[in-house]
Amino acid sequence: MIRLKAPREGRTLIDDLVQGPVTFENALLDDMVLLRSDGTPTYMLSVVIDDYDMGITHVIRGDDHLNNAARQMQLITALGLNVPQYAHIPMIHGADGAKLSKRHGALGVEAYRDMGYLPETMRNYLVRLGWAHGDEEIFSTDQAVQWFDLSAVGKSPARLDLAKLDHMNGHYIRHVDLDRLCDLVQPFLAGPVPRDQLIQAMPGLRERAKTLIELADGARFLTEARPLTLEPKAAQLLTADAKGRLAELIGQFRSLDDWSTQTTEQVVRSFIADKGLKLGDVAQPLRAALTGRTTSPGLFDVLGVLGREESLGRIEDAVQHAAVST
Repeated sequence: MIRLKAPREGRTLIDDLVQGPVTFENALLDDMVLLRSDGTPTYMLSVVIDDYDMGITHVIRGDDHLNNAARQMQLITALGLNVPQYAHIPMIHGADGAKLSKRHGALGVEAYRDMGYLPETMRNYLVRLGWAHGDEEIFSTDQAVQWFDLSAVGKSPARLDLAKLDHMNGHYIRHVDLDRLCDLVQPFLAGPVPRDQLIQAMPGLRERAKTLIELADGARFLTEARPLTLEPKAAQLLTADAKGRLAELIGQFRSLDDWSTQTTEQVVRSFIADKGLKLGDVAQPLRAALTGRTTSPGLFDVLGVLGREESLGRIEDAVQHAAVST
Protein backbone atom coordinates (compact mmCIF):
# COMPACT_ATOMS: atom_id res chain seq x y z
CA MET A 1 0.00 0.00 0.00
CA ILE A 2 1.01 3.64 -0.30
CA ARG A 3 0.89 5.99 2.67
CA LEU A 4 1.35 9.73 3.13
CA LYS A 5 4.60 10.49 4.92
CA ALA A 6 3.15 12.99 7.38
CA PRO A 7 5.26 15.51 9.30
CA ARG A 8 6.16 14.32 12.79
CA GLU A 9 6.71 17.74 14.31
CA GLY A 10 4.80 20.99 14.52
CA ARG A 11 1.07 21.53 14.18
CA THR A 12 -1.62 21.55 11.52
CA LEU A 13 -4.02 24.51 11.76
CA ILE A 14 -7.61 24.47 10.53
CA ASP A 15 -9.04 28.00 10.35
CA ASP A 16 -12.63 26.84 10.55
CA LEU A 17 -15.48 29.22 9.66
CA VAL A 18 -17.66 27.80 12.45
CA GLN A 19 -15.31 26.31 15.03
CA GLY A 20 -12.63 29.01 14.72
CA PRO A 21 -8.90 28.16 14.70
CA VAL A 22 -8.35 24.49 15.57
CA THR A 23 -4.83 23.04 15.91
CA PHE A 24 -3.70 19.42 15.78
CA GLU A 25 -0.35 18.10 16.97
CA ASN A 26 1.28 16.43 13.97
CA ALA A 27 2.82 13.82 16.23
CA LEU A 28 -0.71 12.52 16.89
CA LEU A 29 -1.63 12.18 13.21
CA ASP A 30 -0.72 8.91 11.49
CA ASP A 31 0.74 8.19 8.06
CA MET A 32 -2.65 7.56 6.49
CA VAL A 33 -3.15 5.06 3.68
CA LEU A 34 -3.73 6.68 0.26
CA LEU A 35 -3.73 3.61 -2.02
CA ARG A 36 -4.58 0.11 -0.85
CA SER A 37 -2.45 -2.86 -1.81
CA ASP A 38 -4.81 -3.62 -4.72
CA GLY A 39 -4.30 -0.08 -6.06
CA THR A 40 -7.73 1.29 -5.11
CA PRO A 41 -7.79 4.75 -3.49
CA THR A 42 -9.08 5.34 0.03
CA TYR A 43 -11.76 7.86 0.94
CA MET A 44 -9.15 10.32 2.25
CA LEU A 45 -7.38 10.51 -1.11
CA SER A 46 -10.55 10.34 -3.20
CA VAL A 47 -12.29 13.22 -1.44
CA VAL A 48 -9.31 15.55 -1.78
CA ILE A 49 -8.91 14.83 -5.52
CA ASP A 50 -12.66 14.98 -6.10
CA ASP A 51 -12.87 18.41 -4.44
CA TYR A 52 -9.92 19.62 -6.52
CA ASP A 53 -11.46 18.33 -9.78
CA MET A 54 -14.76 20.08 -9.04
CA GLY A 55 -13.16 23.36 -7.94
CA ILE A 56 -14.64 23.15 -4.45
CA THR A 57 -13.93 26.33 -2.45
CA HIS A 58 -15.91 25.55 0.73
CA VAL A 59 -16.24 22.23 2.56
CA ILE A 60 -19.27 22.40 4.86
CA ARG A 61 -19.97 19.22 6.84
CA GLY A 62 -20.57 17.78 10.30
CA ASP A 63 -18.00 18.41 13.00
CA ASP A 64 -17.42 14.66 13.28
CA HIS A 65 -15.17 15.19 10.21
CA LEU A 66 -12.98 17.80 11.91
CA ASN A 67 -10.18 15.28 12.52
CA ASN A 68 -10.34 14.28 8.85
CA ALA A 69 -9.78 17.91 7.86
CA ALA A 70 -6.34 17.93 9.50
CA ARG A 71 -5.26 14.79 7.63
CA GLN A 72 -6.73 16.05 4.35
CA MET A 73 -4.97 19.39 4.74
CA GLN A 74 -1.60 17.62 5.04
CA LEU A 75 -2.31 15.84 1.75
CA ILE A 76 -3.55 19.04 0.08
CA THR A 77 -0.37 20.83 1.14
CA ALA A 78 1.82 17.96 -0.09
CA LEU A 79 0.11 18.10 -3.50
CA GLY A 80 0.44 21.89 -3.70
CA LEU A 81 -3.30 22.44 -4.07
CA ASN A 82 -5.40 25.35 -2.81
CA VAL A 83 -6.80 24.69 0.65
CA PRO A 84 -10.63 25.08 0.70
CA GLN A 85 -12.37 26.93 3.48
CA TYR A 86 -13.70 24.55 6.08
CA ALA A 87 -16.91 24.93 8.09
CA HIS A 88 -17.69 22.09 10.48
CA ILE A 89 -21.31 22.24 11.61
CA PRO A 90 -22.31 20.85 15.04
CA MET A 91 -24.24 17.60 15.03
CA ILE A 92 -27.95 17.31 15.82
CA HIS A 93 -28.73 15.64 19.12
CA GLY A 94 -31.87 14.04 20.46
CA ALA A 95 -33.91 15.43 23.34
CA ASP A 96 -31.70 13.46 25.76
CA GLY A 97 -28.58 15.28 24.57
CA ALA A 98 -27.07 12.23 22.84
CA LYS A 99 -26.05 12.27 19.18
CA LEU A 100 -29.07 11.67 16.96
CA SER A 101 -29.24 8.01 15.97
CA LYS A 102 -31.69 5.26 15.04
CA ARG A 103 -32.42 4.91 18.73
CA HIS A 104 -34.03 8.38 18.57
CA GLY A 105 -35.93 7.48 15.43
CA ALA A 106 -33.56 9.47 13.21
CA LEU A 107 -35.45 9.61 9.93
CA GLY A 108 -35.02 10.66 6.33
CA VAL A 109 -36.85 13.78 5.25
CA GLU A 110 -39.43 11.71 3.33
CA ALA A 111 -40.52 10.16 6.64
CA TYR A 112 -41.36 13.62 7.99
CA ARG A 113 -43.43 14.22 4.85
CA ASP A 114 -45.35 11.01 5.59
CA MET A 115 -45.83 12.18 9.19
CA GLY A 116 -47.69 15.23 7.86
CA TYR A 117 -45.08 17.99 8.00
CA LEU A 118 -45.11 20.67 5.31
CA PRO A 119 -42.01 21.26 3.13
CA GLU A 120 -41.70 24.88 4.27
CA THR A 121 -41.88 23.74 7.90
CA MET A 122 -38.93 21.40 7.41
CA ARG A 123 -36.87 24.03 5.61
CA ASN A 124 -37.57 26.59 8.32
CA TYR A 125 -36.97 24.17 11.20
CA LEU A 126 -33.82 22.52 9.84
CA VAL A 127 -32.09 25.80 8.99
CA ARG A 128 -32.94 27.02 12.47
CA LEU A 129 -31.16 24.05 14.10
CA GLY A 130 -27.83 25.45 15.25
CA TRP A 131 -28.28 28.75 13.42
CA ALA A 132 -30.12 31.91 14.38
CA HIS A 133 -31.11 35.29 12.98
CA GLY A 134 -31.82 37.36 16.06
CA ASP A 135 -35.04 36.22 17.70
CA GLU A 136 -36.70 35.19 14.44
CA GLU A 137 -38.30 31.75 14.65
CA ILE A 138 -40.65 31.75 11.66
CA PHE A 139 -39.32 32.89 8.31
CA SER A 140 -39.78 32.07 4.65
CA THR A 141 -37.34 30.14 2.48
CA ASP A 142 -36.49 33.38 0.66
CA GLN A 143 -35.67 35.05 3.98
CA ALA A 144 -33.51 32.09 5.00
CA VAL A 145 -31.57 32.36 1.73
CA GLN A 146 -31.11 36.08 2.28
CA TRP A 147 -30.16 35.89 5.97
CA PHE A 148 -28.16 32.69 6.27
CA ASP A 149 -24.47 33.12 7.01
CA LEU A 150 -21.97 30.66 8.46
CA SER A 151 -20.86 33.23 11.02
CA ALA A 152 -24.19 32.79 12.85
CA VAL A 153 -23.88 29.02 13.16
CA GLY A 154 -23.33 28.01 16.79
CA LYS A 155 -20.58 25.71 18.00
CA SER A 156 -22.79 23.67 20.32
CA PRO A 157 -24.91 20.74 19.12
CA ALA A 158 -28.55 21.50 18.33
CA ARG A 159 -31.36 19.42 19.83
CA LEU A 160 -34.20 18.02 17.76
CA ASP A 161 -37.35 19.21 19.52
CA LEU A 162 -40.45 17.57 18.02
CA ALA A 163 -42.78 19.73 20.13
CA LYS A 164 -41.28 22.83 18.55
CA LEU A 165 -41.51 21.20 15.12
CA ASP A 166 -45.23 20.53 15.71
CA HIS A 167 -45.77 24.13 16.81
CA MET A 168 -44.04 25.45 13.70
CA ASN A 169 -45.97 23.09 11.44
CA GLY A 170 -49.25 24.25 12.99
CA HIS A 171 -48.27 27.83 12.14
CA TYR A 172 -47.67 26.97 8.49
CA ILE A 173 -50.88 24.94 8.25
CA ARG A 174 -52.84 27.96 9.48
CA HIS A 175 -51.20 30.34 7.01
CA VAL A 176 -50.70 28.32 3.82
CA ASP A 177 -52.95 28.97 0.83
CA LEU A 178 -56.21 27.02 1.17
CA ASP A 179 -56.03 25.48 -2.31
CA ARG A 180 -52.52 24.23 -1.71
CA LEU A 181 -53.44 22.93 1.74
CA CYS A 182 -56.25 20.91 0.18
CA ASP A 183 -53.73 19.38 -2.23
CA LEU A 184 -51.32 18.58 0.60
CA VAL A 185 -53.94 16.88 2.80
CA GLN A 186 -55.50 14.77 0.02
CA PRO A 187 -53.19 11.73 0.48
CA PHE A 188 -54.11 11.58 4.18
CA LEU A 189 -57.90 11.71 3.80
CA ALA A 190 -59.91 8.58 4.61
CA GLY A 191 -61.98 8.97 1.46
CA PRO A 192 -62.94 11.37 -1.34
CA VAL A 193 -64.28 14.78 -0.39
CA PRO A 194 -65.70 17.27 -2.94
CA ARG A 195 -63.16 20.02 -3.48
CA ASP A 196 -65.55 22.89 -2.73
CA GLN A 197 -66.68 21.22 0.51
CA LEU A 198 -63.08 20.63 1.64
CA ILE A 199 -62.16 24.26 0.96
CA GLN A 200 -65.25 25.43 2.86
CA ALA A 201 -64.31 23.24 5.84
CA MET A 202 -60.60 24.02 5.84
CA PRO A 203 -60.61 27.31 7.85
CA GLY A 204 -62.21 25.53 10.81
CA LEU A 205 -60.23 22.31 10.36
CA ARG A 206 -56.80 23.87 10.36
CA GLU A 207 -57.14 25.98 13.49
CA ARG A 208 -56.00 23.25 15.88
CA ALA A 209 -54.19 20.84 13.55
CA LYS A 210 -50.42 20.50 13.98
CA THR A 211 -49.85 18.00 11.17
CA LEU A 212 -51.58 16.99 7.95
CA ILE A 213 -52.50 13.71 9.65
CA GLU A 214 -54.34 15.64 12.39
CA LEU A 215 -55.93 17.82 9.72
CA ALA A 216 -57.19 14.76 7.84
CA ASP A 217 -58.43 13.20 11.07
CA GLY A 218 -60.41 16.36 11.78
CA ALA A 219 -61.95 16.08 8.30
CA ARG A 220 -63.03 12.50 8.87
CA PHE A 221 -66.62 13.58 9.48
CA LEU A 222 -66.76 14.62 5.82
CA THR A 223 -65.95 11.13 4.58
CA GLU A 224 -68.17 9.13 6.96
CA ALA A 225 -71.17 7.36 5.48
CA ARG A 226 -74.58 7.30 7.14
CA PRO A 227 -75.48 6.05 9.62
CA LEU A 228 -72.39 7.19 11.50
CA THR A 229 -70.61 4.87 13.87
CA LEU A 230 -70.25 6.83 17.09
CA GLU A 231 -67.28 6.79 19.40
CA PRO A 232 -68.31 5.44 22.84
CA LYS A 233 -67.98 8.83 24.54
CA ALA A 234 -70.05 10.46 21.79
CA ALA A 235 -72.73 7.80 22.12
CA GLN A 236 -72.97 8.48 25.86
CA LEU A 237 -74.02 12.04 25.07
CA LEU A 238 -77.09 10.83 23.19
CA THR A 239 -79.27 10.20 26.20
CA ALA A 240 -83.04 9.98 25.95
CA ASP A 241 -83.33 13.66 26.96
CA ALA A 242 -80.70 14.68 24.40
CA LYS A 243 -82.47 12.76 21.63
CA GLY A 244 -85.73 14.46 22.56
CA ARG A 245 -84.11 17.89 22.22
CA LEU A 246 -82.55 16.96 18.89
CA ALA A 247 -85.92 15.76 17.62
CA GLU A 248 -87.42 19.16 18.45
CA LEU A 249 -84.45 20.91 16.89
CA ILE A 250 -84.94 19.05 13.61
CA GLY A 251 -88.31 20.73 13.13
CA GLN A 252 -86.84 24.19 13.66
CA PHE A 253 -83.98 23.43 11.28
CA ARG A 254 -86.45 22.33 8.61
CA SER A 255 -88.19 25.69 8.78
CA LEU A 256 -85.06 27.52 7.67
CA ASP A 257 -85.28 29.11 4.22
CA ASP A 258 -81.55 29.74 4.11
CA TRP A 259 -79.13 27.16 5.49
CA SER A 260 -75.82 28.62 6.64
CA THR A 261 -73.45 28.79 9.57
CA GLN A 262 -75.14 31.94 10.80
CA THR A 263 -78.78 30.82 10.44
CA THR A 264 -78.22 27.43 12.09
CA GLU A 265 -76.45 29.12 15.00
CA GLN A 266 -79.40 31.47 15.44
CA VAL A 267 -81.78 28.49 15.57
CA VAL A 268 -79.70 26.64 18.18
CA ARG A 269 -79.22 29.69 20.40
CA SER A 270 -82.91 30.60 20.24
CA PHE A 271 -83.83 27.00 21.09
CA ILE A 272 -81.47 27.04 24.10
CA ALA A 273 -82.86 30.35 25.33
CA ASP A 274 -86.48 29.18 25.00
CA LYS A 275 -85.79 25.94 26.87
CA GLY A 276 -83.63 27.56 29.56
CA LEU A 277 -80.73 25.23 28.71
CA LYS A 278 -76.98 25.65 28.55
CA LEU A 279 -75.19 25.55 25.19
CA GLY A 280 -73.47 22.28 26.07
CA ASP A 281 -76.83 20.59 26.71
CA VAL A 282 -77.58 20.84 23.01
CA ALA A 283 -74.26 21.47 21.31
CA GLN A 284 -72.49 18.34 22.59
CA PRO A 285 -75.20 15.84 21.56
CA LEU A 286 -75.60 17.70 18.27
CA ARG A 287 -71.86 17.41 17.60
CA ALA A 288 -71.99 13.71 18.40
CA ALA A 289 -74.87 13.24 15.97
CA LEU A 290 -73.18 15.17 13.17
CA THR A 291 -69.62 13.83 13.49
CA GLY A 292 -69.77 10.73 15.68
CA ARG A 293 -67.17 12.32 17.94
CA THR A 294 -66.90 14.62 20.95
CA THR A 295 -64.47 16.99 19.25
CA SER A 296 -64.72 18.65 15.87
CA PRO A 297 -64.33 22.00 14.15
CA GLY A 298 -66.84 24.64 15.23
CA LEU A 299 -70.29 23.09 15.48
CA PHE A 300 -71.96 25.66 13.27
CA ASP A 301 -69.16 25.40 10.73
CA VAL A 302 -69.88 21.66 10.61
CA LEU A 303 -73.57 22.33 9.95
CA GLY A 304 -72.68 24.79 7.20
CA VAL A 305 -70.21 22.46 5.50
CA LEU A 306 -72.42 19.35 5.64
CA GLY A 307 -75.42 21.23 4.28
CA ARG A 308 -79.12 20.89 5.03
CA GLU A 309 -79.93 17.36 3.84
CA GLU A 310 -76.82 15.62 5.19
CA SER A 311 -77.05 17.43 8.53
CA LEU A 312 -80.73 16.63 9.02
CA GLY A 313 -80.17 13.04 7.92
CA ARG A 314 -77.40 12.51 10.47
CA ILE A 315 -79.43 14.07 13.29
CA GLU A 316 -82.42 11.87 12.45
CA ASP A 317 -80.16 8.80 12.40
CA ALA A 318 -78.88 9.65 15.87
CA VAL A 319 -82.36 10.17 17.22
CA GLN A 320 -83.64 6.88 15.82
CA HIS A 321 -80.60 4.61 16.18
CA ALA A 322 -76.92 5.20 16.91
CA ALA A 323 -74.25 2.56 16.32
CA VAL A 324 -71.39 2.60 18.80
CA SER A 325 -67.79 1.81 17.83
CA THR A 326 -65.87 -0.55 20.08
